Amino acid sequence: MGESRADQGRGPGTGSAEAGVTTGALARRLGVSPTTLRSWDRRYGVGPAVRSDGRHRRWTPQDVAMLEEMCRLTSAGVPPAEAARAAKSGAEPVAPEADAPAGQDDPRSRAAGALPLGDARQECKGLARAAVRLDAPSVDDQLTSLVTRHGVVVGWEEVMVPTLHAVGRKWESAGDRYVEVEHLLSWHISRVLHRAPGPAAPGVPAVGAGPVVLACVPGEQHCLPLEALHAGLVEQGLPTRMFGPAVPPEALTAAVRRLGPVAVVLWSQTRSTADRPLARHIASTAWGVKGARSHPAVLLGGPGWAGRAEPGMLRPPGLRDALTTLAGLAGG
Repeated sequence: MGESRADQGRGPGTGSAEAGVTTGALARRLGVSPTTLRSWDRRYGVGPAVRSDGRHRRWTPQDVAMLEEMCRLTSAGVPPAEAARAAKSGAEPVAPEADAPAGQDDPRSRAAGALPLGDARQECKGLARAAVRLDAPSVDDQLTSLVTRHGVVVGWEEVMVPTLHAVGRKWESAGDRYVEVEHLLSWHISRVLHRAPGPAAPGVPAVGAGPVVLACVPGEQHCLPLEALHAGLVEQGLPTRMFGPAVPPEALTAAVRRLGPVAVVLWSQTRSTADRPLARHIASTAWGVKGARSHPAVLLGGPGWAGRAEPGMLRPPGLRDALTTLAGLAGG
């Protein structure tokens, strides 16, 4: 490291072994491993200004500020090499569009534990880096900004799902490692989806149109895609009732009769939970006065319904299609 930076802001005696914080303490503060800090020093020259004997490292407040900036930039999707240059110089990093084409990243800039994202949006890479570091504030900030800027559909289909899939692939190839990464990322995605704002200019719901009922079939606990659909409906100003995971058949039937929904979405993640008799029962459930009874449209969501089609029921392939179908049913 250059002596000019090491000398900046130092008072007498700050070059001693007692100056600054240790690598271990700094790693805990930043939420990265000591190995990552040593790797960043070796590859990008973002090491401590104070070294007592060439082996023991002490990080000054200026060093800490530099590393905090590097973590912030990498969490935002800036490649580590560019983030290091910007953190050291105080300059703004090169825009992501100036990075190397997808699939041609500099192998020296790949941090240990990177997720297999391939050709993904820049936001995926920043979100993945923050998730692997278990940097909860950064994960939440990035997800919130994502939904605010691009909306639920783009955020879910182009960033959240690819990053979750990358975590899953990493988990499968690394034994029991990265389970905590998936749990943290899923929890924050759920939290941000729950906070999704409504439309800027709310419309007037169609007269007499009931809400959209969202429910996982009995035994199904995997609810995140249904939460994305709920957030998308809220964003469009469509009335909805979310019942969440593993709804008992009797409770779901009672809710349908009470609410008179325009549509019921039944989510099944695996074939073992796809309850076709229940779907047929809900489709035949009626309400209203005799002679003018109504039935809900039934949408089957999730890979559990793969296989034969159910007559009269809809099976949209993704979030965008489901929202378009439901908006049409609700007269939106």
